[in-house]
Amino acid sequence: MKLYTGMGPNPRVVTLAIAETSANVDIVEVDLLGGENRQGNHLDRNPAGQIPTLELDDGSFLSEVTVIAEYIDEKQGGSLMGATAEERAETRMWTRRIDLNIAEPMANGFRFAEGLPLFETRIHVIPAAADDFKQIAQEKLLWLDGLMDGKDFVCGDRFTIADILLFAFLEFGASVGQPLDAKCERLQAWYARVAARPSVAG
Repeated sequence: MKLYTGMGPNPRVVTLAIAETSANVDIVEVDLLGGENRQGNHLDRNPAGQIPTLELDDGSFLSEVTVIAEYIDEKQGGSLMGATAEERAETRMWTRRIDLNIAEPMANGFRFAEGLPLFETRIHVIPAAADDFKQIAQEKLLWLDGLMDGKDFVCGDRFTIADILLFAFLEFGASVGQPLDAKCERLQAWYARVAARPSVAG
């Protein structure tokens, strides 16, 4: 397998999944700042012009960050998704909640404000909505914090792709002026646990 990747929280999700599963994946850097992801060769791999994109052993391509992470996990035995249909459903439920309610608003808050010079010629941007998106992400983090009592990870005692997605975006948020609120004490403790994992600390 070959991963076309670069800077940003979405690529970070996949590289963390690779580290957690010890998958054998070749890494090819794509110049996001230079717009390489929006040019010919990469558009052939991913018509949406996004990274990361995974090239499979048969020469086909997968895109969408959680799909790639889940595929890599399944190829390595499925420890990040769950051992049963119920566990896998729970993982997908929380991954989707985090993606829609936290990751996307946080990313759009950045794209429409601090990241505007990079994104204004590439996507439809709404600068007036930046602060609202940032606020939505923070409100949903407080909501999630209230549901973390007694849990080591998002899905209880299981470390999953949901944790990887959340960690990558909180790490990103901290670097672009959207840090995790100190009031989210449970998530602060969760973040420290994840940051200490070999896949992150190493």
